[in-house]
Amino acid sequence: MTQASPPAGGPRPEDRINYAEVLPQQTKILILIGTLLGLFLSALDQTIVATSLPRIVADLDGLNLYAWVTTAYLLAGTAMVPIYGKLSDIYGRKPVLMFGIVVFLIGSMLCGMAGEPFFGNLFGGGMMQLIAFRGLQGFGAAALTSVAFAIIADIFAPAERGKYQGLFGAVFGISSVIGPLLGGFLTDNISWRWVFYVNLPIGLIALAFIFAKMPTLASGLKPKIDYVGAVLVLTFSVPLLLALTLGADAAYGWTNPTVLALFAGAVVSLIAFLFVESRHESPILPLTLFKNPTFAWGVTARFFLGAAFLGAILFLSLYLVNVQGVSATKAGTATIPLTVGLIIGSVVSGQLASRLGQYKNLILIGLLMMTGGFYLLSTLNADTPYNRVIFYMVILGLGIGPALPLFTLAIQNAVQRWEIGVATASGQFFQQMGSTIGTAVFGAVLTSTLATQVPAQFRAAEAGQPPAVVAQLENAAKQATNSGNARGGGEAPTFDSIQAKITSGFATTFGSVETAVQGGDLSALTQDPNLPAELRSGLGNIPAAALQSDQGKAGVLAQIKTQLDSAQTAAITDARKVFDLSGRAFKVAFANTISRIYLISIFIALLAFLCTLPMPNLRLPKKGEGQGGQQGEKRSGLASMEG
Repeated sequence: MTQASPPAGGPRPEDRINYAEVLPQQTKILILIGTLLGLFLSALDQTIVATSLPRIVADLDGLNLYAWVTTAYLLAGTAMVPIYGKLSDIYGRKPVLMFGIVVFLIGSMLCGMAGEPFFGNLFGGGMMQLIAFRGLQGFGAAALTSVAFAIIADIFAPAERGKYQGLFGAVFGISSVIGPLLGGFLTDNISWRWVFYVNLPIGLIALAFIFAKMPTLASGLKPKIDYVGAVLVLTFSVPLLLALTLGADAAYGWTNPTVLALFAGAVVSLIAFLFVESRHESPILPLTLFKNPTFAWGVTARFFLGAAFLGAILFLSLYLVNVQGVSATKAGTATIPLTVGLIIGSVVSGQLASRLGQYKNLILIGLLMMTGGFYLLSTLNADTPYNRVIFYMVILGLGIGPALPLFTLAIQNAVQRWEIGVATASGQFFQQMGSTIGTAVFGAVLTSTLATQVPAQFRAAEAGQPPAVVAQLENAAKQATNSGNARGGGEAPTFDSIQAKITSGFATTFGSVETAVQGGDLSALTQDPNLPAELRSGLGNIPAAALQSDQGKAGVLAQIKTQLDSAQTAAITDARKVFDLSGRAFKVAFANTISRIYLISIFIALLAFLCTLPMPNLRLPKKGEGQGGQQGEKRSGLASMEG
């Protein structure tokens, strides 16, 4: 159980303002609009930047720092989530949310100006400036994600929260559709800088709504601030996330001394954090929350949900690009069917939870459907029809949709009112940590599995082929392995480009032969290893007398042209065969690899399901019965007796 009363010196629970009852509905809706706009800012920024990164990298000359544009944002954001949650409990949701939006907008403006001449060599150049400013963006965005979900618990009664929590899941789904489209449009038609500047008008509108209509939404508590705990959260999460990011990078690896040192630092900070939190009167993360079975099992399930969810999005896009042939620029929007399913599942489950007064069964049904979706995706192969992939994506989205808002609802309903902020933020923190760890683990699976699958499939393709084709397939296998380890980076050559290269090469060869024939000396050509052996042998057998007249030269050139045309036709035929066989081999290897990743995802989804089973099946109180946690202990105890 959580503590039954607020920390010493605080007001009594019954003396606190119940915003769910005193605020008029119109004010609640305006607060909701402002909060959703703020959350939309954060969610949009995670997707809108992806399509503009190639242009950004080209302009700022920072290909080697490509991944850090996203990593810096996630590092800062994830580390700050629990800190903002606690601060919002103490000082109120409004000031923390407004602070987060202001910092986010400043970071957005600076990101848009990265690499401009007036910054000079700040941080070592334009790309490093962008990475630093993205970190500042993430620092502000953490307040938007952690506080926004807690606001729902402040202004709506538990019986109403479900239908509004579903809207928050829909915001993430919509942003994943709009982001890549808007990012591509702004980059192609205006400038990549407007990918960041577009946040300013949306953010200012959100600020206006929040400033004018939102009450402070403070707990009324004024405990001591846990500064040491806040620092230890940062020194634990940042090194851990860095170690996971670098460990999955082929340039470092899991046994790299830097990676091991970061892991060791994270472990030391975690031990120190647990020690400090168990003794502070108002900790960043009250360890007593873990005595509450709904919180403890809920955040654990969200950890696994985060790992499975991000893996589904990331690797499904890779499958669509490398196997289904979707272009790289459309990869971001190719998962729209999954997003549609997610939005429907999120909104509908929220409405049902409000009507039924319970959420656990809806979560379990969603997790089972998610497990089924992963099972269907684990059957993907190189020949799976695209329409069937769409159906699988919709099933997966419908399964993930209910879990995203309803876990938050469950946690908020089970804790005390003054703990809602820190409990909500903790759930978000665990989910983001799961996403980062899951991505690192799945990335390692992708690399290691492709390393064995690609050679195996190419060896199968070589069976029964002539030596010339086998040699080309072996070379193609090496290139495909490198491409696979890069996770699809770079465009594969088309057959038209290969054919054009072959034709150009033979044209160059004939030009060299023609020059030698006209000069009457073929000795250099007969020693040229770049010419086909049959052609060199034929050139060596041409008598010198045949090159003494124009008629003789024309006859020799006609004969050589016939030979070269025949050789060119054979080369193009072999190239077509190699192209088809290697393309098929890589698709099969990649499909098998993604299938294995989804087999692992089934296991992770089942872990989330098993963590949800022990959660008490608490009833959502009706309006006027209390605000979640005030009756949470009674309901939890009743549920325990019933269960």
